[in-house]
Amino acid sequence: MKLIPYLMFREGKCREAFAFYAQVLRGNVVSSATYGEMGPDIPEPMRPLIANVHLVVGGASIMGADAMENPDGQATTSVNIEVDNIEEAERVFAMMSDGGLVRMPMAETAWSPRFGMCDDRYGQPWMVNCVTPAP
Repeated sequence: MKLIPYLMFREGKCREAFAFYAQVLRGNVVSSATYGEMGPDIPEPMRPLIANVHLVVGGASIMGADAMENPDGQATTSVNIEVDNIEEAERVFAMMSDGGLVRMPMAETAWSPRFGMCDDRYGQPWMVNCVTPAP
């Protein structure tokens, strides 16, 4: 299991920010997906924006995305819990979200066979991301 900081950007700044971080930190963007890749139900203004990006610097990672509209004040930084199988992703998500708020239920995404977002019972935001390819 890995814990990875996850940065949420306003005003579509994620792509620009991660290009800057990659240059400054001499890292590599190893994956990137837009909201448009998630399916046809995404509103047109969001489609070109970044839904998920992963930057590796040495043995460390940071991830990020452009924030969707945020009327409920969701934090702009989360911790991404990266696990290597679907069962562990579902277990961790169930426990982290118990007594908290599910912001995005566990589901398959353009970058993961299982991904979900929640606030724990203490109000802290978490993401659970399975990195094993879907069967």
